[in-house]
Amino acid sequence: MNEQLTSNIMRLVRRRRQEDARASLSDRIAERITRIAGSMSFILLHVAFYGGALLVLTDLIPVPVPFADGIGLIGSVASTEAIFLSLFVLMNQRREEQRADARNDFTLHVSLLTEDELTKIATVIHRIAEKLDVPVDEKTAEEVEKNIDPEQVLDALEQIEGDSGAPGHPRAHDAGAARGSSAMKASTAS
Repeated sequence: MNEQLTSNIMRLVRRRRQEDARASLSDRIAERITRIAGSMSFILLHVAFYGGALLVLTDLIPVPVPFADGIGLIGSVASTEAIFLSLFVLMNQRREEQRADARNDFTLHVSLLTEDELTKIATVIHRIAEKLDVPVDEKTAEEVEKNIDPEQVLDALEQIEGDSGAPGHPRAHDAGAARGSSAMKASTAS
């Protein structure tokens, strides 16, 4: 692994640790409980507890202590536990969604910077080709040298997807989707 890649990885790890350290107490608790609840030992513990309780409550395993309304109680305990586990999972998912949004924003930013730099490089290469009298398809060169406006891309995607399309998921079987892609390409060049 080269030095730059190693440095980038270390910075990303450091950043993630800083974000974890800045997390609120409730977020840290939710993450910890979600991690525990998602483990195999937690599942096995529940199978043993609830399975054993049901065996005792149905008198398949006799015990000297009577459990009159035990099944109702165990149902209430299981329901309450499920409610709280669901809430902790939702809190953890919200935090992970925020992280994913930040990563997506970062990726978009890097992609836009890359696109801008590649456009500049294409312009330089086109000028070099002209100076060396290398034949170039002018229409293609002009298309490659145009910057893409991200707002126009988003607007074109929304137009192609329509109101019934899910964001980020164009309708593949829509007959207009094929026409829309060329419309999008034309509308995004500036």
